[in-house]
Amino acid sequence: MDDEEIRTAGAADVAAVKSVTDAAYRHYIERIGKVPQPMERDHAANVAAGQVFVTGRPVRGLVVVEERVDHLYVDNIAVHPDAQGTGVGRRLLHFVDAHARALSLPEVRLYTNALMWENQKIYPKYGYEVVERRVDGPYDRVHYRKRLD
Repeated sequence: MDDEEIRTAGAADVAAVKSVTDAAYRHYIERIGKVPQPMERDHAANVAAGQVFVTGRPVRGLVVVEERVDHLYVDNIAVHPDAQGTGVGRRLLHFVDAHARALSLPEVRLYTNALMWENQKIYPKYGYEVVERRVDGPYDRVHYRKRLD
């Protein structure tokens, strides 16, 4: 396997999934005033469910997806800060599109915290459109979708 491959995460990747997720989101804690939800996920359960895909050896990026009836939901996409700006995130977003198409799903959905403004600049560049902005409990979220037809 080469460093550019995106593969299904296995049990041996759980610690790396947590490490990359924590590194990617840690700087948001002060900005949003709470720990971002991806940092609190049950990474072992997501890996066991086959929902986590990773790239790099060591792991430099990952995406967590859930197949829904009418779309592929992206629960988390994270790139280690040392690998940001190297194309890892772009490759993961292209992978998500291909994965949704392979599952015959017509769109991809995700959301980001409204205070994670960097993400709000990235997603539209890859064809995502804002669907709504909604407060869910303590979180102010911007919801996106990308139609694949």
